[in-house]
Amino acid sequence: MEWIEVLSRWPGAVALQRSGTAYLLVNAAHILGVGLLVGAIIPLDLRLVGVLRASPLYILGPFLSRAAAFGLILALATGAWLFTVKPAEYVANPAFIWKMGLIVLALANVGLQHRGKAFDQALASNQPPTRVRLIAFSSLALWISALVAGRWIGFV
Repeated sequence: MEWIEVLSRWPGAVALQRSGTAYLLVNAAHILGVGLLVGAIIPLDLRLVGVLRASPLYILGPFLSRAAAFGLILALATGAWLFTVKPAEYVANPAFIWKMGLIVLALANVGLQHRGKAFDQALASNQPPTRVRLIAFSSLALWISALVAGRWIGFV
């Protein structure tokens, strides 16, 4: 696992290892990204599964999708950077492995949701078909599970 050793020595990792302030700021940005991601995904998915019916999908859908995408980019970038601080420990942590697996599944689920025209038609008609609802329900379960697995990392 030579690549893990290389990661822990790259300048970005060394900067976080040596500066509590830098680590704090990158960690805060990661939390902000996760918060934005989950904070946008949950209301969108709840609306798609039929819980928040009063909110129009044609307004919520595009805005929340873009907000979630921005949060995802921020969370992935800062998460990858934080990983380099102690990569050997993270790779050996079962909670981290679960978190990564859940994120991969959640991203595949996003791809499935946005594949084809069903999602766009749901936004336009304000009535999501069963396929869109089921994928949204899976999204809720996957992203919340990934969030819990992420918190679990520090306790394993």
